Amino acid sequence: MFVAASTRCWPDLELQASIELLQDLDFTAIEIAIHESSAHCRPSDVLSDEDRGIQLLRHTHRLEISGYSVELESTGEQHYTDFEGICRIAKATKVVNIAVPSSEKGTPFNEEVEHLRRLVKIAEGEGVRVNVRSMLGCLSEDPDTLLVLCNNVDGLGVTLDPSVPLVAAHENASAGKTMAGGKGFDQILKFVHNVHLRDTRKDAFQVSVGQGEVDYGKLVTQLEREKYTRALTIDMTPMDEHDHRVELRKLRRLLETLI
Repeated sequence: MFVAASTRCWPDLELQASIELLQDLDFTAIEIAIHESSAHCRPSDVLSDEDRGIQLLRHTHRLEISGYSVELESTGEQHYTDFEGICRIAKATKVVNIAVPSSEKGTPFNEEVEHLRRLVKIAEGEGVRVNVRSMLGCLSEDPDTLLVLCNNVDGLGVTLDPSVPLVAAHENASAGKTMAGGKGFDQILKFVHNVHLRDTRKDAFQVSVGQGEVDYGKLVTQLEREKYTRALTIDMTPMDEHDHRVELRKLRRLLETLI
């Protein structure tokens, strides 16, 4: 295992500025967010000129790229065409893991399965692995649903975010609902190919490092049991009341003591 940081840690900066800050904080690996809503790297920009996009993404100041987090706004057939382009770029930049969002809660399960199967097939053609992200408000917020998705989509992996089931279970309990996966995520660990981390309380998705309930030591032990050798990716956004550099440094050092 190794510690990485997402460029989403600096969402308002240009890509190179974000990378330079993470390098200054002694990170050696990064996950690059290619999101249409991003200030620093949009799918439409890298796809409009793939050669230029490849050069942009390669300029990482010698930091290893642990993966891409991809959010496309295109729909229909254009969505799959765009995703194929992202996979070509991933292959050219020697990136294996791509994290994608799942659909919102309420989306028909079979529809989501067919969508993910198509993404996996496209990615496999370029030697890339698709990981569906744990996300609040989406089908993937429930670990049991993630397990069923992985069992129905051959080759699908998971980008595990331990904050999601923690907060989702609390929100469902507050609403008088029961969330089957609220007790943990042991059942999906064998499918995990990426991890997103921050500190979290049940009632707050992100809090200062050390003020939350994420058990990093237990998580690392669970991942070691599954022979996980990939990234522990810090995915924290700035908080007004805290020095973001200090928060990132604290979590990096904590994780490094555990691996």
